[in-house]
Amino acid sequence: MFNKYPVYKDNGIINIPSHWNEIAFNWLFKKKEISNLPNENLLSVYLDRGVIPYSEGGGLVHKPAESLEKYQLVEQDDFVMNNQQAWRGSVGISKYRGIVSPAYLIYTPDIEKLLPKFLNYLLRDKYIVNEFMNASLSVGTIQRQIKSHLLKKIKIPFPSLGEQAQIANFLDQEIQKIDNLIAKQEKLIELLEEQRKSIISYAVTKGVNPNAKMKVSGVEWLGEVPEHWDQKPFHSLYKRVKITNRPKERLLSVYREYGVIPKDSRDDNHNVASEDLSPYQFVDKNYLVVNKMKAWQGSLAISEYKGIVSPAYFIYQPKYNYHHQYFHYLMRSIFYIQTYKNISKGIRVGQWDLDDYQFNRIKILLPPNKEQIEIVNYIKEENAKINILIQKQTTLIEKLKEYRASIICHAVTGQIDVRDLVE
Repeated sequence: MFNKYPVYKDNGIINIPSHWNEIAFNWLFKKKEISNLPNENLLSVYLDRGVIPYSEGGGLVHKPAESLEKYQLVEQDDFVMNNQQAWRGSVGISKYRGIVSPAYLIYTPDIEKLLPKFLNYLLRDKYIVNEFMNASLSVGTIQRQIKSHLLKKIKIPFPSLGEQAQIANFLDQEIQKIDNLIAKQEKLIELLEEQRKSIISYAVTKGVNPNAKMKVSGVEWLGEVPEHWDQKPFHSLYKRVKITNRPKERLLSVYREYGVIPKDSRDDNHNVASEDLSPYQFVDKNYLVVNKMKAWQGSLAISEYKGIVSPAYFIYQPKYNYHHQYFHYLMRSIFYIQTYKNISKGIRVGQWDLDDYQFNRIKILLPPNKEQIEIVNYIKEENAKINILIQKQTTLIEKLKEYRASIICHAVTGQIDVRDLVE
């Protein structure tokens, strides 16, 4: 697909174009240490996004210290490196002026030799990132401390400034095309997830028999429901319980996406559990767990596990032996989640307390047990179809990301010649 350069030379690790130069890191970058500027914009560096404002990070990194006086100044085009995560690619050329953690390393590149836009591709490429790993000392499972004397020796391959601009412009064009394709697949996944929600919500409120006689529910947001279905207030089916002093039980958490799952089964839950677990509440299988501050987002579910959850949650025990999966789908359906939003109160954006009194009086649709099973089986079948489609799109996204990484690596290390492909 792409041409190669006519002649290459061996740099000891890879072959680079014969006319490219190589200079040690310390001759191209000057270390920078300027602090005591606490009013500057707070920045951070991410594995997949490089240097961005901390406010755009979505809380995926540690909270900043209370005092920012030791935080270091970063100016546009500075190279920022997470000292313990550089080996994973947590580096980048900054587009912003601001301050970063005192644990980061900041370097000013020699812009007479290096184009920042080219550098941002080169220094985040797996070739150079691997060199960062070789220059790091392991201090844990995911932390490796950069050794400055080894960092200084890393050889940086680079062409002329003109050729750097050509490579960067080529990658800008190609990466944009790839990212557009990825965005289309992600949008399709988003639409499939919306379809899943609609299928579930319709099934648990209208049933799966298209010929069923309907009646007015008397609840505005429910509309018509099957004539033979019962409607009962939530408190007649479930009772709130609060069982504590079970600190040895497995710690659980409730997610919008996954329902109730063991907290240690995922690494994206940054809420730290208390050292004292005795106030945590016991949850048995088939109990309903409700995050009262995020129920309006869908953060509630019937538990398939036995364990303990936050003392801030509402826990409800079923009074009767229903088909619990049906209630799981029902309570997490679109119509019901909207209702939780309507009966939640608060002044903090994103954290509105669910009103327990009104929650207990929500009308619960109760089909016959046989029909509950039919609805659950139907939802499972439809979910399986959607999961297959989502997996296909996910696989395609992974391949596109692999291609993106590959083309960046080949371009910045001179494995392909892109000079004739850009203006």
